[in-house]
Amino acid sequence: MDAGISDFKECLKHFRAGHTEQALLCARRALNIAPKNPFYLSYAGLLASKVEQRVDVAEMLCQEAIGMRHNDAQLYLNLAEVYRNAQRSEEAIQVLERGLKSTGRDFRIRRALEKIATRREPVFSSLYRGHPLNRIFGKFRHRLLGRLLKTVK
Repeated sequence: MDAGISDFKECLKHFRAGHTEQALLCARRALNIAPKNPFYLSYAGLLASKVEQRVDVAEMLCQEAIGMRHNDAQLYLNLAEVYRNAQRSEEAIQVLERGLKSTGRDFRIRRALEKIATRREPVFSSLYRGHPLNRIFGKFRHRLLGRLLKTVK
């Protein structure tokens, strides 16, 4: 059993209560005990961005956590929150889209994407959004625009 679990549980309790400074202290204690735990890394990063505005450190910790456990939705959500706190919404969207692919379309990631991503108009405005033609041509438009944007950069 992981020795840092009690510190991490305390971290989550403080975090949910809005006491981010105490949560950061608990996350760091847990991380000192188990430095290779991806959840401890991710939450330490998220809280460092919230409390100390250390986005560079937060990004590194969260990326390392995702590298260790790429199929856990919470790790992507934490990194996206770091980007959102830093006013980097485009990167947050990219992380969440990557998370959707890695986690099997987790509902929490979809919900987070809906909050920050603006949806394009349906391809055929006379049909409802979920109509098969809008879905097929919408996916095609998304892929085409994605490729165009990559060539422009």
